[in-house]
Amino acid sequence: MISKNNNHTECFIWIWLPEQITPVVAGKIALAENKYCFTYSQSYRARSDAIALSAFELPLQSGTFVPTGMNDIHSCLRDASPDAWGRRLIHYQHPTLNANEIDFLLLSGSNRIGALDFQASSEAYISRENKLDNMSVIDDLASIIESNKQFSPELIPALLHGTSIGGARPKCTLEKAEKNCIAKFSVSTDLYPIIKSEYIAMKLAKQIGIDVANVEYISAHGRDILLIERFDRTRNKNGWQRHNILSGLSLLGLNEMEARYASYRDLADIIRQHFFKPQKTLEELFKRLVFNIICGNTDDHARNHSALWDGNHLVLSPAYDLCPQLRTGQEATQAMAIGGSEGNFSTLTNALSIHDKFLLNLQYAKDIINMQLEQTQKYWPLLCEEVELSAAEQKMLWGNVICSDYCLLKWAS
Repeated sequence: MISKNNNHTECFIWIWLPEQITPVVAGKIALAENKYCFTYSQSYRARSDAIALSAFELPLQSGTFVPTGMNDIHSCLRDASPDAWGRRLIHYQHPTLNANEIDFLLLSGSNRIGALDFQASSEAYISRENKLDNMSVIDDLASIIESNKQFSPELIPALLHGTSIGGARPKCTLEKAEKNCIAKFSVSTDLYPIIKSEYIAMKLAKQIGIDVANVEYISAHGRDILLIERFDRTRNKNGWQRHNILSGLSLLGLNEMEARYASYRDLADIIRQHFFKPQKTLEELFKRLVFNIICGNTDDHARNHSALWDGNHLVLSPAYDLCPQLRTGQEATQAMAIGGSEGNFSTLTNALSIHDKFLLNLQYAKDIINMQLEQTQKYWPLLCEEVELSAAEQKMLWGNVICSDYCLLKWAS
């Protein structure tokens, strides 16, 4: 049993290996001198199909890995840990527990991002998740979290579904029509239609030709809900396969406190040196940088970029969390540094100034930008109509956030 009153000092990592639908033990995390150290199990290393959890931080070899620098836990393991929303839910469930990282790993749900899970035992795998497909339960959960009321015991399964995934906004995992999805939902404190805006941005990106996660917008119980089909899950005839994910933060070897040092330049260098089909991937990353600027997504931090890792190849994952960010004033900067001729300012000329870092010639990079501008202007009104975005809401976003005057500063097609 997991103790809910005392801090844990160790746990076991279970992994879904490529093509498999059941997990195996990969190793153990143990707390020692304020560092969460990792050791591969001997039985795992002996497997012919074993893969490194990260070729950068945790190569498949014997010995104990101690986090370096400011890290107290390896970034590739932190990728699988809950973020602000999930930790908030855990605090709701265990208000007297001063949780450490291992507590968060063991008290969060099992249907987490990527192919890892964390257990108190190495002998038997016990999932901490039940199937959830009831939108009314999600609505009840959101209402209680908004009002800071106590939750009833029957909502505990819904709470678990929200603890296993990252990000700051209310969300949970669910299955819908044979698809494994993440559901994000609006809350009464939203200052603008965030869910509708993210849906529009994701659909615009897809129309432009960016590889993005599939999304669906629905309205239920007076809430906007965005369903994002998970790209770290695929279903075969026997069950669900899970795919290992490394965030941009993990690829760069940084933690949350160091996230401000992450940059498109450095991520491009990692792609050029280590990714499968690097030239094609670099072009895709440039397209995403440009679109983030056009759609006003200034929250493009390194955890909002990721790669799929199968033990042999790194492949850029589909784009996600493309959400226009309402701001005061015109000037804007990106969360992940551009490092262009204009520093980190969110302008198309600044993105163009580093075209060579993506192995693109100047004219082709200009063509990408102009195409995105044209397609955004063409499909914006159609998508606004689809989600019934009001004229006032459109005015709030268009020209101020999406295709803002600031992003177009000095731009001449």
